[in-house]
Amino acid sequence: MDKKKIIRACTVPQSLGFVKGMLPDLCKKYEVVLLSSPGEQMNEITKEYGIKGIAVPMERHISVKKDIISLWRLIKVFRKEKPTMVHSMTPKAGLLCMMAAWLTKVPVRVHTFTGLVWPTEKGLKRKILMLTDKLTCACATHIIPEGEGVKNDLIAGKITKKPLKVLGYGNVMGVDLTYFVRSEELKVKSEKLRSDRFTFLFVGRIVKDKGINELCQAFDKISKKTPVRLVLVGKYEDTLDPISDASRDIIRTNAFIEYVGPQYGEDLLAYYAAADCFVFPSYREGFPNTVLEAGAMGLPSIVTDINGSREIIVQGENGVIVPSKDADALFHAMKAMIDDEAERKAMAAKARPLVAYRFEQGFVRKCLYDFYNDVLK
Repeated sequence: MDKKKIIRACTVPQSLGFVKGMLPDLCKKYEVVLLSSPGEQMNEITKEYGIKGIAVPMERHISVKKDIISLWRLIKVFRKEKPTMVHSMTPKAGLLCMMAAWLTKVPVRVHTFTGLVWPTEKGLKRKILMLTDKLTCACATHIIPEGEGVKNDLIAGKITKKPLKVLGYGNVMGVDLTYFVRSEELKVKSEKLRSDRFTFLFVGRIVKDKGINELCQAFDKISKKTPVRLVLVGKYEDTLDPISDASRDIIRTNAFIEYVGPQYGEDLLAYYAAADCFVFPSYREGFPNTVLEAGAMGLPSIVTDINGSREIIVQGENGVIVPSKDADALFHAMKAMIDDEAERKAMAAKARPLVAYRFEQGFVRKCLYDFYNDVLK
């Protein structure tokens, strides 16, 4: 009996990393095809797992002419491949793939919302973004919000009246607890990164939307009175969402801020292991994997009261939740984390068990497999 064909689609090949770890199990039961814009990551994954990859250029941002061309190409792909299901993630892939799948009568059309942009926008841009999400939902047969916060925003924004199903406790990847662990080898590596100063760690893009401006303000104030250090792991994105010039000056001139650029693999794990507290003051998220990773590494976290973060952090249990875009609240939370060692250690002790209970990778993947089995009967 022929396997049912599934096309997993993302806008850019980097996002295929969300699917990569599931491929061995999925390929046992289904014929899996990957689709994204062209890129080396696509070639590497398809070669590693011996599966088909289809490259269709898609712009991440609105580009009417290019979007129409991409839509036509997707229609031709779906007509040729005749999949039983198209499952998209990321906004542009969701819009274009769900439209193309609807036009070509693909039986099962699934879109996962990993985050929503429009709740933090205003005016015409907000209306356009909401309209594109409404169109995505109108063309889909099944809609998966990554977490309860995303689900509530979709309902509040009246984006769709279709059923919305969060799988498990949310999140699309889960955490590999055999990888995110403080091994003896990692302890040796992390010792070289440690400091006598209390260390806050941020991992993510160095952009305004991640709350870097507020983090710089809060830390600069603390560092003038307390022996403390801030390590920034990530990449500047100067064209899309740059931080303020004042924040750049603070990062450049404050001797206790260390910008170390993007880090991966064992190097990233070592920075988690060398820190005392994770801080993630983002304005909006779907479900931030770095907060999960920090928790798996036994770090208490300071996060903002946004989707995803508030579903991972339980106030006072494994971290602290503060209002978004509030540098003063962030300052007080960071100061309390330094001053109250007993409370911090109690939160650190609960960080990994809470992640393990709700977001262990095997459990998260099983929720998706069960969903596929149900809709592809």
